[in-house]
Amino acid sequence: MGRWRDSKPHFLFPVRALSRVFRGKLLSGLSEAQARGALRLSAGQAHLQQPAAFAALLRALRSQEWVVYAKQPFAGPQQVLAYLARYTHRIAISNDRLLSDADGLVRFRYRDRRRGNRPRTMTLPRDEFLRRFLLHVLPTGFMRIRHFGLFANRTRAAKLAAARAALQQPAPQPLAPETPADFLRRARGIDITRCAHCRQGHLHIVAVTGPAWRMPRLTTGPPR
Repeated sequence: MGRWRDSKPHFLFPVRALSRVFRGKLLSGLSEAQARGALRLSAGQAHLQQPAAFAALLRALRSQEWVVYAKQPFAGPQQVLAYLARYTHRIAISNDRLLSDADGLVRFRYRDRRRGNRPRTMTLPRDEFLRRFLLHVLPTGFMRIRHFGLFANRTRAAKLAAARAALQQPAPQPLAPETPADFLRRARGIDITRCAHCRQGHLHIVAVTGPAWRMPRLTTGPPR
């Protein structure tokens, strides 16, 4: 404990063992869902509602070797981190993709992966849109990986410090605060300082006013 253990060169984990663990977890989840009556089967698979038929299917699946493919990323670890960050630090759909919500219909933008990643729009009934959105909400007892392990809120500072000490790495220098305009320019490629009318000039802050309740109250009447 307390020291970093290096893996062998060009090795992360045994792929064959990973395939068997994945097979076991998935089949166990299917068995539990079937026992609870939560497994939805199509009309062509209705016979699997019978316990004997379902058990036979699980035995057949368990007797086969499952294939799990792992390889080195083409563009290096930074590309992998950027890819995973889209799933660990974002929600199901960002606000800028929502176009309208009227007459019980929600209209939003998406990219059609099957047709050259082209931007398209989709319209769904409000109930169906909410159903799809809630599919991304974690079940009770699960947590997002950004709140787990080294990054768990309660122990994050201590565990990251211990990891840096084991790796003999200094603590990173604190970053300067990023303005909302800089964040949107970096993350979304949107420049909120550009004039929305001419799209050429840039807007500049000339004055900042406080909330209305902090403004001096104006009164009428003779001067004192």
